[in-house]
Amino acid sequence: LLLSSLWLLVATPALSIFQRPTGSPAPPHMQYLLEPVHTTVHTQRGATATLPCVLRALPRNYRVKWSKVEPANYRENIIIITNGLYHKNYGPLSPRVRLRHSHRYDASLTITNVALEDEGRYRCQLVNGLEDESVSLTLHLEGVVFPYQPSNGRYKFNYHEAKRACEQQDSRLATYQQLYKAWMEGLDWCNAGWVLDGTVHYPIINSREPCGGRLLLPGVRTYGAKDKQKDRFDAFCFTSALQGEVYFIRGHLNFKEAGQACHNHGAAIAKVGQLYSAWKFSQLDRCDGGWLADGSVRYPITTPRERCGGLPDPGVRSFGFPSKELRTYGTYCFTGK
Repeated sequence: LLLSSLWLLVATPALSIFQRPTGSPAPPHMQYLLEPVHTTVHTQRGATATLPCVLRALPRNYRVKWSKVEPANYRENIIIITNGLYHKNYGPLSPRVRLRHSHRYDASLTITNVALEDEGRYRCQLVNGLEDESVSLTLHLEGVVFPYQPSNGRYKFNYHEAKRACEQQDSRLATYQQLYKAWMEGLDWCNAGWVLDGTVHYPIINSREPCGGRLLLPGVRTYGAKDKQKDRFDAFCFTSALQGEVYFIRGHLNFKEAGQACHNHGAAIAKVGQLYSAWKFSQLDRCDGGWLADGSVRYPITTPRERCGGLPDPGVRSFGFPSKELRTYGTYCFTGK
């Protein structure tokens, strides 16, 4: 429980020192909170991000409550409550959040070491008796979406297995908004996969017979919500910038030798999400197939060329899941900062 003193602030009402631009009057329902100029904050994993929430005046006995809306269940999880003098943190974000409090009207939320799961919608609510007000903001991580399936073929994951599989590859299940943005940026994939809210989709740029037919327009095709226990599909995973480096070790290694080669360099064999992140954010470009932690063999291409798969677009190419005894490939290693 909060200390009783948290609820007993007595503040003298003050005239606001913050004025809106001429011609932009505040809506009548926003008496105390300023509407943010930008409602989306862009960041990357590992960065520090601040979600703005500023009061225009201090009502008596007020509280400000920050919460996050979780897309998987649409619940609001409380993050922090403050009355301007005292505050209390809640939930898993607790160790990484604080109030910026650059002045007495500032209730902005600062998140340090931003994690993949921090992406989403946040609410700053002024609790003031019958005059509650709130503003909604979105924390957007720059990142990359990739389709993922296990070694035993497509459509093997129920929702919970898909979620776990993405997490094991240094990523998380993508949101629908992340998948849609990836489609607009060129993601074209025929297999349907789970996203974070429990719905199933697949993004199509080039309409073709095996993907719903040539007559259907390009778009993100949807199967809607599916049974999270019984229904089985692939996964769409999302990852962001790395706090570390992915590099290639050349050789003719089987899977076990690949892991040992990385270990000998003080590193670990890279995960799929780490390779995608290095391709996206560090422009890692190699024609060499290399083992990854899930037993797949892939290579990242940022500059397409004839002798590197021959495909016209940048991407992470895959050789699938060859026999782990095969001594044909090198390995991709990851070392953290």
